Order: sequence, then structure tokens, then C-alpha cells
Amino acid sequence: MEIRTLSQQFGVNAETGEDGNFPRFLRSVQGKRVLVLTDENTLPISETICSALEKNGSKVIAFSYPELEPVADERTVEAARARGEAADYLLAVGAGTLNDVAKRAGFLLGKPSGVFATAPSMDGFASGVTPLIENGFKITRNAQVARDILIDYSVLCAAPRIMLGAGVGDILAKYCCLTDWRVSSFLTGEPYKREAADLMYEAVRACDAAVPALVRGEREGVEKLMEALLISGYSMVIAGNSRPASGAEHHMSHFLEMEFLRRGERIPLHGIKVGLGTAVSLWLYRHLKDFPAFEGSERVLNEAEKLPESEYVLNILGELGCPVRFSQLGVSRETVRRMLFEAYKIRDRFTILTLYCTRGFMARAADEILDLFY
Repeated sequence: MEIRTLSQQFGVNAETGEDGNFPRFLRSVQGKRVLVLTDENTLPISETICSALEKNGSKVIAFSYPELEPVADERTVEAARARGEAADYLLAVGAGTLNDVAKRAGFLLGKPSGVFATAPSMDGFASGVTPLIENGFKITRNAQVARDILIDYSVLCAAPRIMLGAGVGDILAKYCCLTDWRVSSFLTGEPYKREAADLMYEAVRACDAAVPALVRGEREGVEKLMEALLISGYSMVIAGNSRPASGAEHHMSHFLEMEFLRRGERIPLHGIKVGLGTAVSLWLYRHLKDFPAFEGSERVLNEAEKLPESEYVLNILGELGCPVRFSQLGVSRETVRRMLFEAYKIRDRFTILTLYCTRGFMARAADEILDLFY
């Protein structure tokens, strides 16, 4: 299904334009007060959309976080919420953090929000939840689905190559998290929504097929990646939670993110950490046959056989300039070891990490994983 048609079913205006020209969006905010959220990276990119808003008769309330890479936490959300009091609409110019902040602040204010996407680097554009850092912990909070997602492919194609890689990492992760979901339905009886899963699987396969074009920097590849990122959000809306888009690989990413926060250091891109977590999850599934059988293991092994090898994901990430080992993130080997044993506790959600850690398999697997991926 064409992405615009699918988006309309979810009440989202996914609009493609150039040079700030997004007619449907501009008509909807004509004469209104629009809070435009940026950071030091995206402030220059916001000039065209701000100019278009002003020519449209909208009042621009500009606010830029004084950082290159702000963190989505209580402070950034409160700053947006406070400034949004004087606005009718909140527009993020950015990707992960700014999109999350605008969705959460708009939800708290009861005002619509949207995003002018600056990079196809994560899958939260169309989701109805927001991952936030609160008191040093990663917490998923209710938000709102963006009313408008503004897409200028000249901007997305010009995004740093590593951000394209981060987006691909977030999409290839769906092979694992969807398998985690199916396995949980076998082993724990967790409800499994086929409509959400099938929609996500279709988008992942289309994006996967377009990876060669993406590696070559062609617009076709970026389009398929962006479509998959949007569909990921819609699949979460159908499921009513993040199950179609987040599993063990995301829990590993969240664990590392909290470690970087504790150290007061810059956090590597979400999709990069998720991509490395995906490689680990794939290894865990593909090597489950080396461990003792358990009730339901035959069905789990059947699912594992459908998955690609870890090297497949790592090769793609490497071609897009992303780290392919945890050591390249600047974390210690001991931190990654703790991640393997503790990350499954971050969410009350059964994944391949849960299986390995609760059955004692991780004690046998950890050293080999560290040798391969650290």
C-alpha cells in the first residue's frame, strides 16, 4: 500500500515536499502559532520551513536547545511544554530526540504536534509512545502520534551516512523483535497481533531489498527506509505497544544508553546500538540448537532457522559507516558482559535474552559473544 494512503488510515499527514513547501500542512496551521523545536544541528535546516510558515501567515515561536545532541529527558520535555503553552501546534525539526520531545510535550498540553524529518535514523516518527530518560532510567511514556510528518528527500538523502545506517539498524532489528514476539506467544501465551506483525514484516523485507540502493546513496533506497520507519510506528499503534518494533536488541541498546548517561558521555545513535544488539540476538537464535532442549524448543528453533546470520547485519552496517563491534562505541568489555546478563530486566517482556538468562545458557555463551562482537 502506498505510504500516504496508509498514513491517512492512521490520521497522519505524511507529506512529501521541497524547500518548505508542504501545502496540506501549511493550510492546517495557517494563522496559528507554531512552536518550532530545533537543536544546534537542525537549526540551519529549519530556516526553509520557518520561512514558509511566516509567508503562510503563521506565527513562528522558535526555540532551539543549546546543544548539538540534547537528551529526551524531563528537562527537555519541560522546556518544550513550557514554551508550547503559548503555541497552537508543536513542530520538531529533527529526528529521534526532538520528535520524541514534541510528541510528549504535545500530549501533555493537549495540542497537536508534527515533525520535519531531518534524517531517516529511527522508527519513532509515527509511534504513539516516547522513550524518555527519567531519573537515569529509560522509561516508555504515552505520547501522541504526530499529526504531520514532513518529508523532504533532498534533506534526508543529505543526512550523514552513519544516520542512514542507524535507520537501517533499527529496521533490520525487526527480524529479531518480531521473532521474540512470536516466541513469547509460544512459550508464555502472550497475545500476538498478526496484523501488526505482518505489516512490519512486509516493510522490513521491502527495506532489506532496497539496501543496495541505499548503500549507493540513491533516493529509492532512502524512500524505502523512510517508509519502513513510518510503518514501524503504525504497527506499534495497531499492537497497542512497542512489541512489533522492540525486543532484546532494544533492551541491550537501552542498557548501554543508561551507562553512557551515568558516565555523562555522548550517547551513540540509537540505531547503531540497536544494530549491534541485533547481531547478538541473531547469534543467540542461530546457536540455540547448541543448548539443551526445553518445552517448546522445537518451535523456537524453527523460527530461528528463518533468520539471517549476524554477519549479514554487520556487513550492511559496516558499508554504511557504522561501528560493527561494541568496543567501537567506547564501552568496556565488562559493561558489555553485564549487558548480556542484565539487559533483559529492563522491560517485563520475554525475549531471546530472557530465555538465555533464565535458563542458564548465557553463562556458557557470554565469552564467545564477547569474542565475536566486542
